[in-house]
Amino acid sequence: MKPLDGVLVVSLEQAVAVPYATRLLADLGARVVKVERPGGGDFARHYDTACGEVSSYFAWTNVGKESLTLDLKQPSGREVLARLVDRADVVLCNLSPGAARRLGVDATTLRASRPTLVVGELSGYGAEGPYAGRKAFDALVQSEAGLVELTGDGPVTARAGISVADIAAGVQLHAAVLAALLQRARTGEGATLRLTLFDALAEWMHQPMLYAEGTGEAAPRTGAHHPSIAPYGPFTCSDGTVHLAVQNDGQWRRLCAVLKRTDLADDPRFTTVSLRVAHRPALHAELDVTRWRAEELLAALDAADVPAARTRSVAQLTEHPQVLARNRRATTTVPGGGITLLKPPVDSTAWSWDAAPVPAVGGDTERILAWLGYPERRIAEFRANAVV
Repeated sequence: MKPLDGVLVVSLEQAVAVPYATRLLADLGARVVKVERPGGGDFARHYDTACGEVSSYFAWTNVGKESLTLDLKQPSGREVLARLVDRADVVLCNLSPGAARRLGVDATTLRASRPTLVVGELSGYGAEGPYAGRKAFDALVQSEAGLVELTGDGPVTARAGISVADIAAGVQLHAAVLAALLQRARTGEGATLRLTLFDALAEWMHQPMLYAEGTGEAAPRTGAHHPSIAPYGPFTCSDGTVHLAVQNDGQWRRLCAVLKRTDLADDPRFTTVSLRVAHRPALHAELDVTRWRAEELLAALDAADVPAARTRSVAQLTEHPQVLARNRRATTTVPGGGITLLKPPVDSTAWSWDAAPVPAVGGDTERILAWLGYPERRIAEFRANAVV
């Protein structure tokens, strides 16, 4: 038995943030019914074609769900949705606030008749303020929250290589839903949960924000190197890259011994972390590891208790030696093919996890309609009228 067995989540979702939250709920046993538009469905299905007929984004965030297609512009489509919501424990939505109100799936409307319902609403910037009507996508939120300004090298800025605003929002929405279900079990009351992509990423920006407030300026962009610790970043070997993470003077001295540069340990430019940061270009010039093979250097650093790692390609992740040794891979089906994915990061002694399929658009529609009590004749009418 899984923790959320018997919990029905109905999600009017698209893109990444809410789908990621519901994917995490599905991992814990929730039945997640994803409501999609007839035809193309969630537009994130078509971001790329890396996973059979669906995108890598969609395959990642939709494992274990059921897909129901509904034309919510038609009264019959809204009728089906209402019948489905009547059975739900949780309703999540990242439609625009206006669209949610028009469809009657906003938290105020839903919980007026069912106060035990947990309803989560995600927006870009919230319903108030000068940004209330502005479009919000991951890269835009990274820009507004200051992440792009921090990321890059010297004068060159960059977005983070993954959709961190979406992921931050998905993780926090998932956690809030679990807390709301626990509170409902104790009190009988549901909850309205509201969050924004901007607030979700702003929470993750606390440390650089506090640094900027305390020093009067943002930390400088230093590429893959750390802005306030050195040597902390990638160094090129003869056949690859080793990422150093020397955080204190003891580790610094041990690194110098490994490299047979004990003269550097007491060099007045490098005796403390702050001095090493202040003299970073000179420090990097002295730390020449190009004669080393990456694995040999890493083995020597491990033996000397100097923190370091290989810089690897993400294309190698499913073949990472630690992934293989700990059996972290799984396989599942996607529309038009199959994929190798990674197991959820938390192992539990109380429940297990199996990789469930990624749904085809509308692939579960007729089964869900039958479960809702619609006879075959009515389902055929829905089909004929393009309601589903």
